[in-house]
Amino acid sequence: MDNTNFAEPLSPDAPEKPKNGKKGLSLGSWFLLASIILVASVFGFALARRQASIQPTSGPAPTFSFTTFDEQTMKLEDLRGKVVVINFWASWCGPCRSEAPELQSAWEYYQDKPVVFLGIAYADNGPRSIAFMEEFGITYMNAPDLGTRISEAYHIQGVPETFVIDQEGNVAEFIYAGVTERQLRAVIDPLLEGESS
Repeated sequence: MDNTNFAEPLSPDAPEKPKNGKKGLSLGSWFLLASIILVASVFGFALARRQASIQPTSGPAPTFSFTTFDEQTMKLEDLRGKVVVINFWASWCGPCRSEAPELQSAWEYYQDKPVVFLGIAYADNGPRSIAFMEEFGITYMNAPDLGTRISEAYHIQGVPETFVIDQEGNVAEFIYAGVTERQLRAVIDPLLEGESS
């Protein structure tokens, strides 16, 4: 008997054939759709991460505790009521070497005023950091950033970066790259004048 005119019976778990000649998405279309969703997700995640990693340029300064190279343990909050200059640096950083004399000179100018300078050594070991400070005669407070937790709180993108914190604990200025004494005085002097008025 010729069975060519009979359709093959469907097994219970065989997929149904599309009706009315319409087909679903092909494997290639599914792959393309999945690729588009993946790329959009990666870009969305990167954008959200970038927005979350923007340095604070105003509002409350991120708080942190630190232990200086000469073993003083403090919190940023302990310095409230003073202008605080936080400079992120590293001994291996060329621009940090250029700004080091400027920071020291600015510190010497302000050291008898309600101003604190705090250097944060980023991703640097103790002996190299101490050698750097000795080379440039740095006398203001400096602390290692153990585990880069302070740098992460401030979302630094590189070194050097400097933040000037006002007397109320808010970021008054963010300076990306090397800083000069003139730049610092242009920010600090108005903050001190505002205190005396």
